Amino acid sequence: MDIKRAKQEIKNSVEAYLEKDEFGEYRIPAIRQRPILLMGPPGIGKTQIMEQIARECRVGLVAYTITHHTRQSAVGLPFIRERSYGGRKVSVTEYTMSEIIASVYEKMEQTGVKEGILFLDEINCVSETLAPAMLQFLQGKTFGNQKVPEGWVIVTAGNPPEYNKSVREFDVVTLDRLKKIEVEENFEVWKEYAYRQGVHPAVISYLELRKQYFYRVETTIDGKHFATARGWEDLSQLMQVYDMLQKTVDQDVVYQYIQHRKIAKDFANYLALYEKYKVDYDVGEILNGKWNTAMLQKVKAAPLDEHLSVISLLNGRLYEMFAECFRTEAFMEKLYESLTFYKEHQETMTIKDVWHRVEKELEEQKRREWISREEERTLHRVEEALGDFIKREKGNTGSGQEVFEKVKEWFQEKEKQREAGIATTSKALESVFQFMEDAFGESQEMVVLITELNANYYSAWFIQENGCDLYYRYNKGLLFGERQQSILQEMEEVETLLNTRLKSNTP
Repeated sequence: MDIKRAKQEIKNSVEAYLEKDEFGEYRIPAIRQRPILLMGPPGIGKTQIMEQIARECRVGLVAYTITHHTRQSAVGLPFIRERSYGGRKVSVTEYTMSEIIASVYEKMEQTGVKEGILFLDEINCVSETLAPAMLQFLQGKTFGNQKVPEGWVIVTAGNPPEYNKSVREFDVVTLDRLKKIEVEENFEVWKEYAYRQGVHPAVISYLELRKQYFYRVETTIDGKHFATARGWEDLSQLMQVYDMLQKTVDQDVVYQYIQHRKIAKDFANYLALYEKYKVDYDVGEILNGKWNTAMLQKVKAAPLDEHLSVISLLNGRLYEMFAECFRTEAFMEKLYESLTFYKEHQETMTIKDVWHRVEKELEEQKRREWISREEERTLHRVEEALGDFIKREKGNTGSGQEVFEKVKEWFQEKEKQREAGIATTSKALESVFQFMEDAFGESQEMVVLITELNANYYSAWFIQENGCDLYYRYNKGLLFGERQQSILQEMEEVETLLNTRLKSNTP
């Protein structure tokens, strides 16, 4: 299955394992809560989905890469204790608490959350000395004589043997005590995630044409050569910062992340063309509804791979605008919630009290580790806005109706800014559709634009909330099963053309 389905399966298991009856007992006893074994290639997001599941289930998370541990740190150190059996004193060996088990208790103390997930990665690559202890752990949920606390679900992950020569096979007795989930790489699922995370549009458009390069691991006499989802995402983040710093991403830089010479060279050549199109086609002008006959003639005469790059450039800029509208909406909703609370208590509290309340909520959410990066940014933005209002009023922010009227007026200013942002983004989206009409008409290029807008979480949200007549018209007219499929299949022929252009662009 793909990583999206695997995430849902694990989440379902966590919710089922932590479900209690009317007496407060777990409906599935701990002895029947099989540890989950997630098997799949490296770099496809196994650790990331665990962080997401922990946040969504509102539980704690302790994550370890088990290959970093020795038997002593995992099981504990032996020490001698004197005991009495039948009136006779004897010396017995006991063990200190496992570092891993201790980390679970520390997490409970730190966050105040009593239930959680203990995630151990690379579980089938442990050292020979640690292997027996790991088998005991999977079968009995204990390290040495220390048991995993009640309410903590065990999830493990491992790589198939073709990706790691250190892999150890589990015996049937162990496997029969595990809930095994096998996961495979899937570009379409990753693309959905990539849009949500803001992966560089050049990476997405390249992989759309080169799906076979999304995930590849090869072993040759020169060693391993690979490209992974993790590599593409990390490269994307570097590219975005390099864009801001006006630095060049060349083949050597790409190879630092995509450790496959052929793919690194291919992407670097594609990126050089992509940067050229940035100069040839002024995307900012197109979004403002400005283009001339010369630009239209140029794009019409260009090959299909150039058309797709232009669409990617347009989508990339639209994405930034959609995402900003989404974040502003989240900010305004949270700000409205805080000001509504202030209105209800305006006689007994000040706007500064509301500011401190938001500050405290942010600290609490971070302590519990239940807050996503987007949610954290939203609360920071609300906190900053309230602070700016207090500074603007020079501290004259007591309680009462007079102050509330000032707050209300200030909020209405923010609302006007939000509406202006929506209007600007709507106009840009319409301009893109009009440009596409003038340049391509009802063609496979328009299908690509519609398809990418549908795949992008932020664009789908924006259109649903604010509408777009041209989108609805083309979405209805172009995306009918067989026609969409036949046009998208035609696009696969672009690869041959792109190969030729990339070779001609090679230094």
